[in-house]
Order: sequence, then C-alpha cells, then structure tokens
Amino acid sequence: MGHHGKNYRKAAEAVDRNATYSLLDAATKIKEIRYAKFNESIDLAVRLNVDPRHADQQIRGTVALPHGTGKDVRVLVFAKGEAAKEAEQAGADFVGDDELADKIQKEGWLEFDACVATPDMMRVVGRLGKVLGPRGLMPNPKTGTVTPNVAEAVQNLKSGQIQFRVERKGIVQCAIGKVEFTAEQIAENAKALIDELMRKRPSSVKGGYVKSIAISSTMGPGFRIAAE
Repeated sequence: MGHHGKNYRKAAEAVDRNATYSLLDAATKIKEIRYAKFNESIDLAVRLNVDPRHADQQIRGTVALPHGTGKDVRVLVFAKGEAAKEAEQAGADFVGDDELADKIQKEGWLEFDACVATPDMMRVVGRLGKVLGPRGLMPNPKTGTVTPNVAEAVQNLKSGQIQFRVERKGIVQCAIGKVEFTAEQIAENAKALIDELMRKRPSSVKGGYVKSIAISSTMGPGFRIAAE
C-alpha cells in the first residue's frame, strides 16, 4: 500500500460514510479529492432489487451517454461483402469474418472494446462464446450489436453508447465518464444510465427497485447517492 494508502485514506476521510449525496455534489467531490495522476474512469454502481436468475429480471440494454465515455472505443465487426464496407466507412477498427474469429480463438487476441456482428455471421461468432461471453463482448440482438445495420451500431458505440447488464448480486456497474469531465457532465451521464435502468424495471419486482447507488473514480472512495 504505502504511498497510495496514505492518499486513499486522506481522500476517504473527506467522504461521510453515512451521508448521501446528489449526483452533482458527488461528482464535484470526486474531482476535489482526486489524487491519482491519470484521467481515471468514473464508475457508477447501482444495486437493484432483482434476481438475475429469473429471465424477466435480467436487466440489460444500452444507453447513449450525453457526453460520451471519454474513451476511444475500438470496435470489431464481423461482416462480409457490402456490410463489411459499410462498417469500415462508419469507422470500425477491425472488420472481418473467419480469420478474425480464428485470431481470437487461437491467439487469444482481444484488442477491442466492443463487438458487432451481422445476423449471418453468428455461426462464426457462436464458437467464441466462451471467450467473449465472460468479458461482456459477445454480440447480442438485445443490445443492438447483432444487426444488419452495422454502420449505425458502429456509430452508436463510437459516440458514447454503453452496454449494461445486471451481475449476479443484482448490481449494474458501468464506467460513465472520466474524472476530467465537468461535474455537470458526470452527473448528466450518470442520470442517463439511472433513467434507463428505471425504464427497464420488471413488473414482477415487488417493493423498492433501486437498493443503492454509488459513484466513484477508479482509485477513489465511493459516494452514496440519494435515491430520487
């Protein structure tokens, strides 16, 4: 720990563990107490009262962050022919079919952040499930990444659309920006994700839906957000 420990402790002391903050106040504080020397990600963690073992409570989807993610998203597209050309024109970083799948499967190559496929390429992509699935990179029609319209999917991913999915314990966790964004931009991005989660509330959930919300930078302590 050493040096980092001291910085973290000092930052943590600035957070009242029992207090809840508005998104804007939390974002402002995160920026005030930052000590890491790099442009950290801002992470939002939302704990939902859902059980992902029930099909109707597997909350997942996409949301366009109004201010983008602040990071360059490398997009790989599985497509051939006309669709491959459209993907390239839309700014995809890698476009291909079987040879790209082989590279991932045989060489463990994973130099990309998002993956799109045309429906006819799912026979190729299907065998990559074990590699792409656990990393959240598997193309899926529900998140708009299995689509004949690859150009639109590439543009969405490049312009700050993020994918979210609920993990085992009912938590959705996403990077929603960078610490060098303004506090307003961080708060607006966070709100966009929270609003989308609210829209996805399953009808089978009884009682409260959102258990807790926390926001933090990569290296910093978390702030509890007051439920609206």
